[in-house]
Amino acid sequence: MRIGTWLFFLFLAVPVTEILLFIFVGQRIGVWPTVGLVVLTAVLGSMLVSRQGRGTWNNFQREIASGQSPTTSIVHGAMILVAGALLLTPGFLTDIVGFTLLVPQAREGLREWFVKRMVSRWVVIS
Repeated sequence: MRIGTWLFFLFLAVPVTEILLFIFVGQRIGVWPTVGLVVLTAVLGSMLVSRQGRGTWNNFQREIASGQSPTTSIVHGAMILVAGALLLTPGFLTDIVGFTLLVPQAREGLREWFVKRMVSRWVVIS
């Protein structure tokens, strides 16, 4: 399936899922606690993204200063940036994915999976 088709279904399914989750959670705990939970996850997520972003930036600078290639830091930084965007987007599904991307082991596992997948598709000339 082409990437455009995947993106179309993703951009259609995520908002519908988020709306259904809002209705489900709102019926269980009430409207205001649901709103409060969404605001709380955004604030907590912002703090965690800021802290991890600074740490990744420091690692990046340390790798550059020592003459190492900072590719891992760049990838982790990009994933932290995506996590921040997802955590600031109202919704429970996006919050779950965003918080998952803030776990260093999850980021590293995702990076390793992607590298293995791409190595089999690309020819790397060094």
